[in-house]
Amino acid sequence: MFFQFGIKDFIDILLVAVLLYYLYKLMKSTGSMKVFTGLMIFVMAWLVVTQVLEMRLLGSIFDKLMSVGVLAIIVLFQEEIRHFLFSLGSHHNASALMKLLTGGKGKQTTHEDVLPIVMACLSMAKGKVGALIVVERNVPLDSIVRTGDVIDASINQRLIENIFFKNSPLHDGAMVISHKRIKAAGCILPVSHDLDIPKELGLRHRAGMGISQGTDALAIIVSEETGGISVAYKGEFHLRLNAEELERLLTSES
Repeated sequence: MFFQFGIKDFIDILLVAVLLYYLYKLMKSTGSMKVFTGLMIFVMAWLVVTQVLEMRLLGSIFDKLMSVGVLAIIVLFQEEIRHFLFSLGSHHNASALMKLLTGGKGKQTTHEDVLPIVMACLSMAKGKVGALIVVERNVPLDSIVRTGDVIDASINQRLIENIFFKNSPLHDGAMVISHKRIKAAGCILPVSHDLDIPKELGLRHRAGMGISQGTDALAIIVSEETGGISVAYKGEFHLRLNAEELERLLTSES
């Protein structure tokens, strides 16, 4: 006997697909894809045992594991869950939805906004001056700002270069740029322990990757050894960038 397939069933399947997609993106950005795959295999096995094969004994065992497993998942992925819920409830998502409904366009980052950052990075790369600049996107970086010295100044090429000058007391930490202003410098970032990061990349690159995995921020790294400019964004590296490529990443809204 065929079951009726209505609009509610379509919406139900669509919402589940969207939820799984966002969970996939979250796990991929935090380097937890293997754990996510294992969880999906376990859930599929539970559904087959309880719904298809209807094995009572094994099904009851799976049911107990599922009830306990929910608490284990919350403990295991508490940071990822917090980040997901914060992103879901952020004002940016609400404004994006309003723009979608009204057909309006928000205020975008322009060439003039990022030009001082690009020029400073090119100048520091030429002189092989190490630098780490974090550009805040939608997730606030207040906890990162508090680890450094608050500056709250307009974005200026000379100021950026002076902060990362080798004799400056703030050159070893990260600079945080938020709402088109330099919020703080000398900040401490979480370091990524991802084993897939190439060994030739140093601590600045690992710190940049760490902040990109935990938030939606964009991290610019200037290598002190090679003078190369790299960007860590959404858990991925963009290496050996030129001025045009760096500007395109900084002005991108996605």
